[in-house]
Amino acid sequence: SKLAALFKHPLYNIPIPEVTEKDKLFVVNPMEKFSLHSSGSEEWVSSSKAEALLPTGKTAYDTYPTWLKFHVGINRYELYPRQDPLMPTLLQDLATQKVVSSGTTSLPAPLPAALPRRWLLMSLILMSLAVQKSGGTQLKLIMTFPNYGQALFKPMKQTRDQETPADFFYFSDFERHNAEIAAFHLDRILDFRRIPPVSGRLVNITKEIRDITTDKKLAKTFFISPAGNVCFYGVCSYYCSTEHALCGKPDLLEGSMAALLPDKALAKRRSWRSPWRRSYHKSKKAEWELNPNYCAQVRETPPYDRGHRLLDLMDMTVLDFLMGNMDRHHYETFEKFGNDTFLLHLDNGRGFGTHSRDEPSILAPLQQCCSIKKSTYLRLQLLATKPYRLSDLLREALATDPLSPVLAEPHLQALDRRLEKVLAVVGHCLAR
Repeated sequence: SKLAALFKHPLYNIPIPEVTEKDKLFVVNPMEKFSLHSSGSEEWVSSSKAEALLPTGKTAYDTYPTWLKFHVGINRYELYPRQDPLMPTLLQDLATQKVVSSGTTSLPAPLPAALPRRWLLMSLILMSLAVQKSGGTQLKLIMTFPNYGQALFKPMKQTRDQETPADFFYFSDFERHNAEIAAFHLDRILDFRRIPPVSGRLVNITKEIRDITTDKKLAKTFFISPAGNVCFYGVCSYYCSTEHALCGKPDLLEGSMAALLPDKALAKRRSWRSPWRRSYHKSKKAEWELNPNYCAQVRETPPYDRGHRLLDLMDMTVLDFLMGNMDRHHYETFEKFGNDTFLLHLDNGRGFGTHSRDEPSILAPLQQCCSIKKSTYLRLQLLATKPYRLSDLLREALATDPLSPVLAEPHLQALDRRLEKVLAVVGHCLAR
C-alpha cells in the first residue's frame, strides 16, 4: 500500500502544537453524561449529574455516535487527526446508515421514547438548532440518520467520462458528486485535512427521499419519466427544472454524502471573501487579473498581514489547481479560533470537470506572492516521486469508496501533470 507508506513518512508525522482546552472547538466535561461548551457564551448541560465512569466502565464520550466524536475532535490545528481511528467508521456510516428524513432544510426527526436521557437531550439541542438555509445554485439535500447524524447529499449530474465544455463559464458548471468524494481524499493525501469526510452512496430515490421527505416543495417535484424511472428536480437557483431532472435506474441514484460540520448555532463560522475571487461576470476581469503586483496590497490587508493565513491560502490554491476548481470565491474558518487557525475547504463539486486542459489562472496567488509553506513544498516534491506518485495514491484511496471507480483514469493522470506545473511555479519563484 503506497498510501500506508505515505502516512508513515516523516513529512506526514510532523507533530501539531499541543492542543489545550482553549484550542478545542468543544470542551467535554467527563463528569457529566453530556456537556458541551461551544464558542461564545452558549452552554448546554444535562440535568442529571453522573460519575466520570458509567456503570459499563466506559466514559460518557464512549457512548457518543461517531459523527459526534468527529465534532468533538475538531481543534484549532486540524479538522481531524492524520491517523484518525474514527475515519473508516464515519465513512461507513455515511455510506450505509438508514436515512430517516431528507429535505432541503434540516428538520428534527421523531425522537424514540427509549432513547437514553443523555442522547435525548443531546439530540434536542443539536436537532432544534441544525436548521440550514435551503436554496443555493444547485440541488442538495440534508439526510438524517437514526443516530441523529446528518449528511449533505449531492446527487450525480454527469457521468465520469463527461468533460465540462471549453465554452462553459465556470459559474454555470455542474457540481459533481464524484468531485466531492475525490476532493476529500486528495485533501487528506496533501495532509491539509480541511475537508469534512465524504463517501459515495447509492440512494433509493423512492424510499430514502420521496417517501420520507418533510420538505413539501421538494415533494412536489417528483415524477415518473417516460422510461419508467423515478425522477425529481427540487428547488434551487439553477438546474432545478424538468429539463435538468435527476432520475434513478429505476430509482437508484449515485451521490456524495458529506458529514455535516457542527451547526453554526453551536460553533460559529466566519465566511471570508477570497482575495483572488473571480469577477463572476461574462466580460469584466477581477483586479488580480489586471495587476501583476496585486499580492503586495493583499499582504498589507488583514488578516493576510500576519500569521499563516496567506500561506494557508496558498495550500488551498494548490488543491484547487490540482483538481481544476475555478469556483473558490469564499472560504470559512471557525470563529472561536480567530485568525490563527486552518481554512475550511468546502464546496468542491466544481473540481475534476476537465482532464484534457489545465487552468493556469488558478495558480495566480502562488505566482504573484511566491510564498508557500516549506512543509507543503516538501510534500509536493515527495508526491512527484515514483514511490509516492500522486495519481497512484488517489487511485488507491478512491478504490475503497462504494462508488469506485470515482474518477475516470485521465483525471488521475492529469494530477501528475498539474503537480509538475505547481513545482515549476515554485521553482521559478526560487530562481527569482
